[in-house]
Amino acid sequence: MPVSADSAPRRGSVPWVAMYHSVGNYPDDPYRVTVTPERLDRQLRWLRGRGLTGVSVADLLAARARGEGRKLVGLTFDDGYADFVDHALPVLRRYGFGATLFALPGRLGGDNAWDRLGPRKPLLTADGIRQAAAEGVEIGSHGLTHVDLTKADDALVKAEVVESRATLERLTGSPVNGFCYPYGTIDQRAVDAVRDAGYTYACAIDPGPLNGPYALPRLYVGQEDNAVRLYLKYRLHRLRRRPVEGV
Repeated sequence: MPVSADSAPRRGSVPWVAMYHSVGNYPDDPYRVTVTPERLDRQLRWLRGRGLTGVSVADLLAARARGEGRKLVGLTFDDGYADFVDHALPVLRRYGFGATLFALPGRLGGDNAWDRLGPRKPLLTADGIRQAAAEGVEIGSHGLTHVDLTKADDALVKAEVVESRATLERLTGSPVNGFCYPYGTIDQRAVDAVRDAGYTYACAIDPGPLNGPYALPRLYVGQEDNAVRLYLKYRLHRLRRRPVEGV
């Protein structure tokens, strides 16, 4: 089912930013945050077959600022799972696609302790994040430790936003411009903290009444999303979301 040039992402429309998490073989997946490498391959092949290219969010926004980007889709991977290097990177390489990895520098080499249910999944070490960056993946911040910023006090919000950026920049030697709100939750205080910390954009899931480059909506992609579901979800995404101001 094709996506026409008229319905492809373009400036003034809703950016198409896909949200992934873990890529691996985990039959126990209560939060539906895992896709298998084989499913990811089929999903990216579907994009390529429609004439679309997966890129980092930074590259997508830069193209839209130039009035371009009609054939670009932002690919994001939250939490910084170790399986990104093992399973996602090879598939991205196969299609020549870029991506943004939102990491948790306060949990390097740890696991997804914030998930009460399901398996413990290892997170990337500092070396793993450097490897992803060296292969052209944009590294963004997901906070230090995966804290819901809408429920944290001001001091913790500032630490999660500011210190995570500084740590990742020291680790990679490159600017960190993107932030991703843990759990996708967002309010004006969190938006202000991210903007004040020097980021240029931030990703949410459903930003509600908030709008702009610090409240980018994303499209959840899971294991059950085949070609038909991807097409329908993208069409719904465009219908439900408002155009993002300034993007």
